Amino acid sequence: QLQLVESGRGSVQAGGSLNLSCVASDYSDRTYFMGWFRQAPGKEREWVATADRGGYTSYADSVKGRFTISRDNAKNTLYLRMNSLVPDDTATYYCAADRLLSRVLASRPTYSGQGTQVTVSS
Repeated sequence: QLQLVESGRGSVQAGGSLNLSCVASDYSDRTYFMGWFRQAPGKEREWVATADRGGYTSYADSVKGRFTISRDNAKNTLYLRMNSLVPDDTATYYCAADRLLSRVLASRPTYSGQGTQVTVSS
């Protein structure tokens, strides 16, 4: 059973930056696709970014050019660097892992963390 623990919650003003981290209990199995999704109050889950086993990354159009996803296999950690934040980025952010990319992209992964809150004020 893979366990994911996010950290890095915070509140910033528009234009600010935040870093999120996700530590995986077992990163030795690198067959997992890893990613982030978010959910704002009253809204559906939204896929944010994915990093595959080979380090290839992809982003939702809403965050492309502002967010950067990365993996540090030595530290069993997935990161999300968020720059130029806007109020629409306000949401609970979840780390995701699955052997199927489609589940990560659909924000319905087999494994996800407890979530960490990001609040951006105007």
